[in-house]
Amino acid sequence: MRRSVRSFSALALATSVALFLGACSGSADTSSESATSVTTQSGALETVTPGKLTIATGEPAYSPWVIDNAPESGEGFEAAVAYAVAEELGYSRENVQWTRATFDSSIAPGAKDWDINLQQFSITDERKAAVDFSSPYYTTSQAIVAVEGSAAASAKSIAELKDVQFGVQAGTTSQQFITNTLGDQLSKQASIYNNSDDTLAALQNGQVDAIVVDLPTAFYMTGAQIDNGVIVGQFEATSNGDDFGIVLPKGSKLTAAVTAAVDSLRDKGTLSKLQSKWLSDTVAVPLIK
Repeated sequence: MRRSVRSFSALALATSVALFLGACSGSADTSSESATSVTTQSGALETVTPGKLTIATGEPAYSPWVIDNAPESGEGFEAAVAYAVAEELGYSRENVQWTRATFDSSIAPGAKDWDINLQQFSITDERKAAVDFSSPYYTTSQAIVAVEGSAAASAKSIAELKDVQFGVQAGTTSQQFITNTLGDQLSKQASIYNNSDDTLAALQNGQVDAIVVDLPTAFYMTGAQIDNGVIVGQFEATSNGDDFGIVLPKGSKLTAAVTAAVDSLRDKGTLSKLQSKWLSDTVAVPLIK
């Protein structure tokens, strides 16, 4: 069973003594994977600004991940997760400070001016070479996007989608989902397109009734690319989804503690509750069964 983050405080006291003695013999362990990076007081980890936890998000940050581009409000899925992680680490809201960072610079090698960063970063081996990741705080689900007023837009179940002409991008988890999960329940074979732009154009031009994309893409499409687009609903996450992790600088001494915090939130059901609140109920994206 994974240890709670709060157990680090007791461990840290003993560790501090060990580190002091170890310093005399030159044998102190400074590995980023070691819990010895936690200091003697709760909320007093080795952070960019002592006594504060600096959290980065995008500029701008979009709903439903951050509501109204105001992460300090704690509203939106990632803003809420960030504060929950901070609390697990021993930081009150007053001791959390926010900053902005571009997506690409956040996952590039080099020093950072923040402690943790949440911007829907998918965990990949390539990115792990440049930055650290926590364990996943979210696994993407598949969603249906349609044009407002269409027959597909009002569907409430898979049965009501039986005769819908779907479109999907080739080589994606969405194509796998249609083929492996929905295929036998649909009367029409999905139209396959080479890229996201072609898939979106097919929907806008009426070549297909609806398209299947992952939920984060659905939010972006309906928020920025399709004036009259609607998210019909989402499906329960499967093992084929992308895992989102909190990004930390490569070799960060906080990585083990942040991972333990995420694991604790998952085990307690907090992540599931926040996901339901901000990625389903608040944005009116129901589960389709």
